[in-house]
Amino acid sequence: MKSVVVTGGSGKAGRAAITELLARGYAVVNADLVPPPQPLCHFMKVDFNDLGQTIDALRLAPGTIDRRRTGTAAPYAVIHMAGIPAPGLAPDATVFQNNLMTTFNVFSAATRLGLERVVWASSETTYGLPLTRTPPQFAPITEEHPLAPENGYALAKVLCEKMALEMHRWNPGTRFAGLRISNIFETGDYAQIPSFWDDPRIRQWNLWSWVDSRDVGQACVRALEADIAGVDHFTIAAADTLMRTPSRELMARAFPGTTITEPLGEFETLLSIGKARRVLGYEPRHSWRD
Repeated sequence: MKSVVVTGGSGKAGRAAITELLARGYAVVNADLVPPPQPLCHFMKVDFNDLGQTIDALRLAPGTIDRRRTGTAAPYAVIHMAGIPAPGLAPDATVFQNNLMTTFNVFSAATRLGLERVVWASSETTYGLPLTRTPPQFAPITEEHPLAPENGYALAKVLCEKMALEMHRWNPGTRFAGLRISNIFETGDYAQIPSFWDDPRIRQWNLWSWVDSRDVGQACVRALEADIAGVDHFTIAAADTLMRTPSRELMARAFPGTTITEPLGEFETLLSIGKARRVLGYEPRHSWRD
């Protein structure tokens, strides 16, 4: 039984990752500032702005469960979901500083302790969301699309992707998988989706994209287990948009100058998940259309 620390395990993505990990037989510790609404596994209160606490959490949290269950001495990996989860929830400089430094501390602790894998939450915002100043150069947007951070939240994510490259260079034994996660919906959020249909402009800021939290959990575990060489990044979104209007029609109305570069299903996502499918074996299991 391998042990995994999930930072931010009390939030949407973290809870989903823990649920999926437990279902797959992992021993799990939730390391967060706030306790979860429902206890799924051992909880440890950690401030990831403090490097010492971060190192201790990744070194000691597995011991809490290992002595009882696994007999091993170190975690296999960390899934890093902690941080301010979106722009606008705090002043821009606060978001930037918090998310950059907490990620630095987690990456640094992981490489110092010799963890095998870091899976972490990057963001769809790296592609230039809300796409007002920098419209998409092509669609569906793939991981090869130029990055164009438009706020402190997105800029921190882009810098953290560069940070992963450098820290892997410092310790090649620790591999990094960054997930550029779309707007996360839990099942209770589905009821708001019809409110987007009459005015597509409400959701064009991220090309009408979304992802179910349970599919984020699936993506985390697949990124944990996939054969990734060094550092890589993957867009994680649902297979479809939030809209009843076909995807090509949405693009023609909102971004008439953007080229559609590949065949596109009627309601197919405009944030391509092709790479996640090929490399990780990721396949969204949930859609509001069901």
